[in-house]
Amino acid sequence: MLRKAFLPSKLPADPMPLFEEWFLQAREQKAQPNPDSMVVATSTPGGQPSARVVLCKKLIKDPGYVVFFTNYRSRKGAEISANPRVAAVLHWDALGRQVRLEGRLVLSPPDESDEYFASRALDSRIGAWASQQSQPLDSRATLLKNVAREAARFGTHVPRPPHWGGYRLWPEVLELWIEGPFRVHDRARWTRALEPVGAEGFNAGPWTATRLYP
Repeated sequence: MLRKAFLPSKLPADPMPLFEEWFLQAREQKAQPNPDSMVVATSTPGGQPSARVVLCKKLIKDPGYVVFFTNYRSRKGAEISANPRVAAVLHWDALGRQVRLEGRLVLSPPDESDEYFASRALDSRIGAWASQQSQPLDSRATLLKNVAREAARFGTHVPRPPHWGGYRLWPEVLELWIEGPFRVHDRARWTRALEPVGAEGFNAGPWTATRLYP
């Protein structure tokens, strides 16, 4: 198992390379199941929160964002449309590490969503058409009928549904945490400003680093 190492005394100016290093190591360590698991918390304009686990499928260290995919008509999709500010957590307990993100979401470009959707297993692609995610369902039998119907309709050539795709999470706040003995953990936070540019991203300002009490 990977040995824990504390954050350097002089914190790096940009936390994204270290985040990427942790992310790749978590994927490589067999002791860590589901290393892509990321809790994403959204909220309504009125402040009602909700959280769920998604899969972090990409980390782009420069200019600095992560990508996950979902049904845009789900509860989280509706809340994101109304309020694109979210928080997220990746926790690798086998490695004693955690990353927290707070920032804003934009839709992935269609080609990014198309590429990932095409890489999914056939059953998962069919399920994206069959499931009206977060909507009431009278019985599991109805869901299975929907799956059979969509499988018969598409066969093995399943296009991406227009209501399914990616989000890019651009953090304004990024926090790195390392487990320490006797709960004397190591923790630091980076913040930056984001200026919207078009529909797909931001101009990001420089990061400012602060070490925190655990």
